[in-house]
Amino acid sequence: MKLRQSSEHPDVIFSLNQNQQQKTLFRIIANIRESLDIDTIFNNIVAEVRQLLNTDRVGVLYFDSDWEWTGKFLYEDVSADWDTLLGVKLNDRYFAELGELHQQGRFKAINDVVYIDGVADSCSIELYTKFQVRTSIAVPVVKSQNLWGLLCIHHCSDSRQWELSEIEFLQLIAEHLGLALQQADYIEQAKSQSMQLAQAKAGENAAEWQKIITKTIEKIRQSLDLESIFRTSTVEIKQVLKADRVAIYRLNQDWSGEFVFESVTDGWIKLMQEQLQRPELGENIAECQLKTLVAVSTDTYLQDTESNPFKRGQTYRICSDIYQAGFNDCYLKVLETYQAKAYVIVAISYGQKFWGLLAVYQNTGPRDWQEHELYLLTQVGAQLGIALQQAELLEQTQHQKEELVQTLKELQQTQSQLIQSEKMAGLGQLVAGVAHEINNPISFIYGNIYYVTEYTEYLLKLIRLYQQNYPHPVGEVQEHQDALDIDFITDDLPQLLNSMMIGANRIRQLVLSLRTFSRLDEAQMKTVDIHQGIDSSLLILQNRLQLKDTQSIEIIREYGELPHVACYAAQLNQVFLNIITNAIDAIEMAIQNGTMNHHPRIWIRTNLSPEKFIQICIADNGCGIPENMRSRIFEPFFTNKEPGKGIGLGLSISYQIIIEKHNGKIKCISGHESGCEFWIEIPLR
Repeated sequence: MKLRQSSEHPDVIFSLNQNQQQKTLFRIIANIRESLDIDTIFNNIVAEVRQLLNTDRVGVLYFDSDWEWTGKFLYEDVSADWDTLLGVKLNDRYFAELGELHQQGRFKAINDVVYIDGVADSCSIELYTKFQVRTSIAVPVVKSQNLWGLLCIHHCSDSRQWELSEIEFLQLIAEHLGLALQQADYIEQAKSQSMQLAQAKAGENAAEWQKIITKTIEKIRQSLDLESIFRTSTVEIKQVLKADRVAIYRLNQDWSGEFVFESVTDGWIKLMQEQLQRPELGENIAECQLKTLVAVSTDTYLQDTESNPFKRGQTYRICSDIYQAGFNDCYLKVLETYQAKAYVIVAISYGQKFWGLLAVYQNTGPRDWQEHELYLLTQVGAQLGIALQQAELLEQTQHQKEELVQTLKELQQTQSQLIQSEKMAGLGQLVAGVAHEINNPISFIYGNIYYVTEYTEYLLKLIRLYQQNYPHPVGEVQEHQDALDIDFITDDLPQLLNSMMIGANRIRQLVLSLRTFSRLDEAQMKTVDIHQGIDSSLLILQNRLQLKDTQSIEIIREYGELPHVACYAAQLNQVFLNIITNAIDAIEMAIQNGTMNHHPRIWIRTNLSPEKFIQICIADNGCGIPENMRSRIFEPFFTNKEPGKGIGLGLSISYQIIIEKHNGKIKCISGHESGCEFWIEIPLR
């Protein structure tokens, strides 16, 4: 460092202990680096310098402006024998002289004020005398190349010869004072930048809060499940606001209510659980009939329209410290039960309806709620109100939809019942009519075959007698006998009559089966043999059991010992006919698709369960029913068959007959390409 020469005493000498100087300088530098407080730094420096130089006063003069040269002492360390200059405001042309010296790169050192050459009569003498100064050094303190002030060293007791080492030391100290001032500026700038970063962070928080609002809106759009919306909102708010509890409270018409959802930090009680054990937490506080979470001062606060802030349109209530809010003891007791020290409560409303409250609690201590936090909560509260309104509209729409679906289902069932009833009525009438028309001639034939057989035997016996007694008939008889082949007729005619008897008997059985299936004379519930109904259905479908290529479906009957059961026989036969028809269709489809690897079979098993249910199983080894269709097979008009193969009413009607008419059960067990089983259970009455 270059030493600037004194204009008053150019010849100064070294005498300051450089070791002490270095130690002091190091302490000052360390103090500047370690401390961030400019006042602490300057106070320590003036004390260190006065002690090292063993002088009476060391002060730092600050210039208010560099054109008027006014200023005041901001820092000082002075001996108890002398007056303090701290805070004294100065305005003197002497400082203008010092400023001019600084601009020239020089400083002012005075060994004895009394003997200042050329200024004995100036006001500077008066100033020094006023301040009790005999010797002085004024070293400029420069901040960013501008004169900030002066480091002033005053010796008041007597004159003193300033040494070069002392002046160099003071110059170093002044430079470090300038560095300290710059450091203070940097710190201030850092604080400003920190504030800007904090504001930016607040902006980020605002963006994050906006994300929460957006997330709530998206949740509402994606799903109107209130539980999911409440969970998302409370968890996100608690996390962003770093609150201890966020709860949603629903109000009833009588201003009672309950917590319906909350997100709470571990370690605090859960109000959702507490209210189950202590209903007064959500419904009623006996002491003052408090029925909500709003700060109250009277028993009828919420019921009173003029007192209730939410009824008067206020959207939120805040409390930074419950013990400083002037609450009555009743409400304080409630808040202490909630473990709350501060809170914000936001109204949740939609339309003209005040639904409930969104409550945010700080349990660890008081809290000053910020405007942006209130903005976030009011926005979320508004979105929750929208969600509730949409949920209510959805519920109404869903209710209307359910009514429409039920009406449509009833119409479909009615339509299917009408169609099937007409179909079965026509079929029954047809079957009954055919059976009746067949029954008359077949009864005549069946009844007379016996007599024809008897008469034929008589005639054949007579012919044999003629042959025995007249072995040589006349020529004409012999020729006629040879032409008729009387021996063949004699052997074949009894067999022919026997076949006619078997056929007539089968036709007679078929007629009885048709009458059993139609049962037009048995519209009411009667006790019947289930096996007869199954056999009559199989008899009607006999032609379908015979497949192409001389292949037939094998029917395996595994009948158990069943008592007669009270049922609607004709309707039950209809169920058997529908299920067996579907089994035949499934087998034909498997053969057509090339997936039939076994001989086609239909199994029919019956038994009586220990629970006194008639159990009937009809199974096949056809193509089966895919899983995605199995749940719909009992729906009206649903079919997996090709167009023209069915209208989807058979199983629907069967379901209604078993479930509604007989209070029974019907289920389907199937796998794709692994056949199908229908299980029917009918209770014994």
